[in-house]
Amino acid sequence: MIQNIWAIGRNYVEHAKELGNEVPTEPLVFLKAGSCATLAASEIHLPKWATDVHHEVEIALQFDENLQISAACVALDLTERTLQSKLKSKGQPWTLAKSFTEACPISKFFPVKNLDELRNIDIKLMVNGELRQNGNTSLMIFSYEEQLDYVRQHFPVSPGDLLLTGTPAGVGPVKPGDVLVAEIVGKITHKWTVK
Repeated sequence: MIQNIWAIGRNYVEHAKELGNEVPTEPLVFLKAGSCATLAASEIHLPKWATDVHHEVEIALQFDENLQISAACVALDLTERTLQSKLKSKGQPWTLAKSFTEACPISKFFPVKNLDELRNIDIKLMVNGELRQNGNTSLMIFSYEEQLDYVRQHFPVSPGDLLLTGTPAGVGPVKPGDVLVAEIVGKITHKWTVK
């Protein structure tokens, strides 16, 4: 069971810049409810109240019973951007913008024996056949180890929890009818249709 989703914000310089944010000097962590994850679904249902949901493709690591990483998947950190900007401007939490129902679609998991398997690897998102996001994990500000150490040190991590490791530049809106194909190159590909 996925209890918590620990998400690292602004972990790629170009993504921080595209949203007009400062580049962090230590991991910026926000929480998504584990219950907003949908495992290997073929559809994404946007909330009726949302007006500007953006895609953010990420590599998600899963903690095992020893709080080590033995599995990963490709994930979408869906974000209601207009609402997030409004909440941030008031100094309020982003929960409503980040943790709505189905806000974290994920692919099936694949085994990870060593984090070296996920270094210098490309992560991509196509929307309706157009390449929207294309980054490489070598461009992360904080390494997997730095992210994991920080989260384990500061939070009550549970077996089954996910760590979202950051999104490369190119985030943008999704709308009903869009077809999203996310890929960790050489590892896994997953397709969703937005409803």
